[in-house]
Parts: sequence; C-alpha cells; structure tokens
Amino acid sequence: MKAIVKWLLGTVVAAGAVGCATLLSHAGNPYFDASKQHHTATGFRNNYPHATDQSFWQWQYERFMANLPPPAPAGGWSSVLPQSRPDIAFLRENRSERSLTWLGHATVLLQTAGVNIITDPMFSERASPVRFAGPKRQVQLALPIDELPVIDVVFVSHNHYDHLDADTIRAFSARFPGAVYVVPLGFKPWLVDHGVAPSQVRELDWWDRIRLRALDFTLVPAQHWSKRTLTDTNRMLWGGVVIEDRNAPGGREPRADAAPWRFLYTGDTGYSRDFADIGSRFAGGFDWIAVPIGAYEPRWFMKAQHINPDEAVQIMKDVGARQALAVHWGTFVLTDEPLDQPPKDLAKSLDRHGVMPQRFHVFKNGETRRLQD
Repeated sequence: MKAIVKWLLGTVVAAGAVGCATLLSHAGNPYFDASKQHHTATGFRNNYPHATDQSFWQWQYERFMANLPPPAPAGGWSSVLPQSRPDIAFLRENRSERSLTWLGHATVLLQTAGVNIITDPMFSERASPVRFAGPKRQVQLALPIDELPVIDVVFVSHNHYDHLDADTIRAFSARFPGAVYVVPLGFKPWLVDHGVAPSQVRELDWWDRIRLRALDFTLVPAQHWSKRTLTDTNRMLWGGVVIEDRNAPGGREPRADAAPWRFLYTGDTGYSRDFADIGSRFAGGFDWIAVPIGAYEPRWFMKAQHINPDEAVQIMKDVGARQALAVHWGTFVLTDEPLDQPPKDLAKSLDRHGVMPQRFHVFKNGETRRLQD
C-alpha cells in the first residue's frame, strides 16, 4: 500500500513536467489576435493537426503494471552517464570566444559576441512544484548558480516544471538583475511574481524578432503545449529561439560576409512541419542547433509532444543544421526509456539517415566546446 501511495503522489507531481489532464481555463486571452491561426480566445494552439487523445492516466496505469520506468543501475544513473567539471575560470572570463556548455537536461550556456545566454535554466534537485516529490536529478548538478558567469540573456521555451523552475528564477533574478528574459507570450506576470523586474522581460509571439546586445533573437514555433496548474492549459505560449550573430569571431565588428552565425534551440516539441517552415524562413540553415533526444517513450503518448532521436535527426535535416547538440536527456527520469538509452538510439538514427556522427554531438554533462566559426 505504501508503494502505491508513493506511486500516486509521484505521478501527480510528474504531470506538471510531462503532461496531465487537459482541463481548460475559460479566462480570456489578453494577447488574442484573430489573424493568427495559433491564437485562440482562451490561449494558444499548435500550427498543425496532430493526435490529442493521449491519456496521461492510461500511460501511468500501463507503466505501473509493467514496472516502468526501468530501475537505475546498481551504482545509480550517475555511474553510467558521462560527466565533466566545467572550466569555471574560462566561462567567467570568456567574452571573446564562441562556446557551448551543456549543463544538463535542456539548460545550455551559449557564449557568443561577448554575450552569455542560457536556455531553460533548471538548477533545482526536482522538476516539480514541490521539493519532496517528483522527478529527481539523477546526476550531480554540473555547475551551481553562484559559479555561473554573469548571465546576460535568459530564454525560457515553455512553462513545464523541467524548463521553468521557480527556485531557479528567484535565484537568477537576485544574482543577475541585469539579465534580459526572452520568453513567449504570457510569461511576464509569472516572472515578475518571481522577482524579475518588468523592464527586463521581452515577450514574443512566433516569428517576432528583437535585437539585444548586437544579437538577433527570433521566437519560432514548436509543437508542444503549456500547463502549470489545473486551470491554465495553453495560456502561456511555447516555442524555440533562433539566435543570430552577425559579428566577426573574437570581437563585435561585422562579419566580412553577409551570412550570420546561427543557433537554434528548439525547446520541447513533437515532430511537425514547423521545422520545414523554420528552414524556409532562415535560408542558409544553421551552424548549430540544440535539439531534444530524450523523454520519448511510449510513442503512443509522447509522439505529439516529444520527438525521439530519429525525429531529432530529421529536424537537423529540415532546418539545414551543420552541427547539432543533444539535449533533454540524461538528467531526470520523465518517461519510460532508460536514462542512458537516447544516445544509443541516436547512433542508429544517424546511420539510418546517412548523417555523420561527428555532426551530432552528445556532450558530457557539464562539457564545454569552443566553437569554430
């Protein structure tokens, strides 16, 4: 009985991170624009039709009966997941080299044009609305907040608990008061409630572009959804971000050629034609993308909201990316595949698609790469 109670509590908490019942709020959408197909009177929706009949509770019943997810190895997941201690001095002092650091799950630190940008910062022990239950971090935090370099720009893709963490945002708002938050529509009231100054928030709709610190940021579509409470389904928009750097490496002088260095972070997403659209909008493709490879089983439930490694490779091809970074894996147990399975499935997918494995990078947790232009 104790085990059943623990399971029930865990599934309720996990619902906030990866899905739950779809009770809609009837409050109006203050951003509603009838000319935009992804706007509704009560919130937002995806661009393209997809299955919406997945039952979270059916999934929970099936995984309970099958004793899923699989147990961790004897030494814990951290014993089989590669980790690296970041070079803190380099990250703090670097304002000239372009670099990427994976800090676990969907948290990526991008340094370019002397600007420090972080995606979906998540530094808590649990991806949960409470501290005593819910998905727990399975590997040591690569870098605590007080050892981060000064963060200039924060991007949050959507409001699920493994991407928008209250304790992390409070800590960021105190430690980095000058950081600008680039976020989808609907985030500003929540961020202000958690300590972010209103003047530091830039809310964007899909395809909106802003310029910050000599970089261009564009919010792009993704096939996902949003929810943090029982009454706010799809009230806050979701999406990915394109970052364009038109500066020459090592400085802020314009590049000699017209093409910018481009980075795409997709955010959480199911596979859709949105990525062909992104590829069409950004002719010339992307130098790097950060794309999820984890949290994809069972497919009957996850397909609409989380891509698998094969679809991640297809997205790389759709947007014309030269290099890719695997994210959204190896940190929290959210779904039914073993925590170390995504890179294994990715290797098979790269072979099937005829993509050289050297182009799709699986970093160690905490690893930094200094990027060539």
